[in-house]
Amino acid sequence: MAELLLDPNIRLYVFIPIVMICLFVGLIRHYVTILLQSDKKTDLNQVEDTHLLRRARILRENGDHIPRDAFMMRRHYFNGPDGVLKAEKASPAAANPMTDPSMIMDMMKGNLTNMIPMVVIGGWINWTFSGFVTTKVPFALTLRFKDMLQRGVQLTTLDASWVSSASWYFLNVFGLRSIYSLFLGQDNEADQSKMMQQMTATPGAPPDMKKAYRDEWEALEVRNHRWTLENITDVILYKTNSVDSSYQISHKSR
Repeated sequence: MAELLLDPNIRLYVFIPIVMICLFVGLIRHYVTILLQSDKKTDLNQVEDTHLLRRARILRENGDHIPRDAFMMRRHYFNGPDGVLKAEKASPAAANPMTDPSMIMDMMKGNLTNMIPMVVIGGWINWTFSGFVTTKVPFALTLRFKDMLQRGVQLTTLDASWVSSASWYFLNVFGLRSIYSLFLGQDNEADQSKMMQQMTATPGAPPDMKKAYRDEWEALEVRNHRWTLENITDVILYKTNSVDSSYQISHKSR
């Protein structure tokens, strides 16, 4: 395999510009997406179900901090014969994008702010910086990685660890998640991997509350209660007597 010595100008005019272009395009996409977002209607039934499940989870996770009678009374409210977690819930119906104009508009906005800039900027970078070798990964790779890391550079004698300019762009597109989280927070619109997950997910599919109710009912039903403050009086008296005894011994020794 041929060893290369890169020109320092490649770092200044190819390597760093590609990183900065990807970073600024992600920041602009984040704010443009926020501006184009439409107000979503809040489903009161979904909010009620979410709060109910949260209360049941809090009881299941922190039930040992209340007396047994209080825990059993609350669990009966959730899991009793007429408990709220045993209520019949209708199966969720997925929204049809073809009959909902707002959903179609949201999909068009998502393509406008995600796919089109990625394709346009990627084509421009591939045309402007075509044929450059930008960097090398610090570990050895097999020849299977040449097609992924050396797009636009067809050299059979080149080591697979070298990265071309086109491949460096795609690595930055999907590899700047930590930088976006640092500038924009965890829930940002600049992360391309998040966009890909949203595209593969079923559009408009609401959560299955029937299954969530059943799972939470089963988890709360097998929950055993053990009050953490059951012997707290004896513990406090024991520690108080120990402190008094040690104080008396130290006082007599003086």
